[in-house]
Amino acid sequence: MVTSPIQQPTAVLPSLRALGRAPATGPRWRERLLTDLDPVRRGFTEHVRVTEGAGGHYADLVRAAPRLDRGVRLLVGEHAAISAALAALQHSVRLPGVSAAEVRARTRDLVRALDRHRRHGADLLWEAYQADLGGED
Repeated sequence: MVTSPIQQPTAVLPSLRALGRAPATGPRWRERLLTDLDPVRRGFTEHVRVTEGAGGHYADLVRAAPRLDRGVRLLVGEHAAISAALAALQHSVRLPGVSAAEVRARTRDLVRALDRHRRHGADLLWEAYQADLGGED
């Protein structure tokens, strides 16, 4: 059974939220944003690495509580959506014709997806370890 919480990619959320509100000023704001997104990409890649696959935390969770398989599959699906949102944001930042407003909107979309994923992961852990399945008096 998993005894430690599944790592969530939340350490970057405050700085990413700030990026979503930051003004696009100066000639190098796109380069700065790409640099600031690098730890987000690395952190999320690491999160996926430790949670997915036969040896990942999610597999341990399903072995301990098979009833959570559907929730785990949903989290894995969110990984794909978040990776796509991150790639779309990075791509849009690299294109000079994309407005700062669109870049900010994509940043906010990514933050919302990460927030939602964190909540879903926390809910799944709560269900795994705190839910009362009954059967005892």
